[in-house]
Amino acid sequence: MSPEGGRVVVIGGGLAGSEAAWQAAVLGAEVTLYEMRPRVMTAAHKTGNLAELVCSNSLKSEHLSNASGLLKLELKMMGSLVMEAAAAARVPAGSALCVDRARFSEYITSAVESHPRITVVREEAVSAAPGAVSVLAPGPLASPAMAAYLESIAGVRNLFFYDAVSPIVEADSIDMGKAYRASRYGKGGSTYLNLPLSRGEYRAFVEELRNAEVVGKREFEEDRFFSACMPIEELVKSGPETLAHGCMKPVGLENPRTGRRPYAVVQLRPENLDGTLYGMVGFQTRLKYGEQKRIFRMIPGLAGARFARLGGIHRNTYICGPRVLLPTLEHRAMHGILMAGQITGAEGYTASIATGLLAGVNAARRAAGMRCVAPPAETMLGGLARHVSQADPRRFQPMNPNFGLLPPLGERVRERLRRNLLLSERSVLAMKEWLAGVDTAAASRGRMGVDGVLS
Repeated sequence: MSPEGGRVVVIGGGLAGSEAAWQAAVLGAEVTLYEMRPRVMTAAHKTGNLAELVCSNSLKSEHLSNASGLLKLELKMMGSLVMEAAAAARVPAGSALCVDRARFSEYITSAVESHPRITVVREEAVSAAPGAVSVLAPGPLASPAMAAYLESIAGVRNLFFYDAVSPIVEADSIDMGKAYRASRYGKGGSTYLNLPLSRGEYRAFVEELRNAEVVGKREFEEDRFFSACMPIEELVKSGPETLAHGCMKPVGLENPRTGRRPYAVVQLRPENLDGTLYGMVGFQTRLKYGEQKRIFRMIPGLAGARFARLGGIHRNTYICGPRVLLPTLEHRAMHGILMAGQITGAEGYTASIATGLLAGVNAARRAAGMRCVAPPAETMLGGLARHVSQADPRRFQPMNPNFGLLPPLGERVRERLRRNLLLSERSVLAMKEWLAGVDTAAASRGRMGVDGVLS
């Protein structure tokens, strides 16, 4: 692909948009990236940095027995900028890839803004750009004007769900005399803090949750939570023991002080490299701020907790991809318009990055007069692209990376771990073969360094 590969406009500077802009630029396109922040802020963002993480700081497991781990390996094979940033900003968290939020977004912002073929425009864009290939990646917090435009080109209205985020606690406000360090089953070191609860403490905590005040919703809004982000006050409606079998499950977290398993455990995960912030794992909530402080301080070890961020809830918008998209992430009817990120129905950080990467590659190809491409179905990225473009539109829901997206093995393997590893092995081989004939950032390393300067 020639350095004069055409003009690409990317709308949205989140994970997907940043990755799309980087890929397209490395492949020779002249890219304009529109990001409305900090001029226009969203309900969840705090800064104007590109790729700011607003929910968890975890990109989940890196192990190849995990679908997210496989997808991250595929992204590294394809030369993902965001994966490089994650490695540079990594926070110890066992087998999970967790990052220092500030360093992570600063790394990406610096790389994108310094790239000689990327121009970052800090203003709101509300539609695809005439005369240019466009990647629409406004994120799940698309502005009202952009959301209206997406609805107009998708032909589908009111497809949305609600996403809740967990509180973050300042480390020096945690009572370490009541906490202990351990990762579940001893995997991945002892980076997590654990706050044990007795049966009585747990029951009292749950009772307060059941009767707590939540932030109200507007009359036209409805509760459509994505299952992985269900607020804890919604979960307890299923029964008093739901949390003890979910985010507060004590299995594999024996207390070294007593040698016994607590009745329930609250896990705190490091949020930055300095270890000054800890996120409450699984504690997404829409409780009012005063209620959060009151109830969460009932947890042993958090009586004097200072919250760097309280939990919250915001609307996430997505389109019905199977009615709109091809597996290449290009619009079925409007060639030259591609979509990426959570608006496609690809759920989670890693999936957003992956769709951004694929959209960026195809935007550069389309701008250079080449055909768009999709990875093989045997790859996790290929399986994800096919889900958002070929699932049953009548029952379409956002989807995290999972091995169910891949074609089954030719042989029947009963043991799940071995089956997943075999699927991963097949995926890696399929990706290597596919990449041999497709230009991506990884294939362009000889002419472009990771700092965005021609080498």
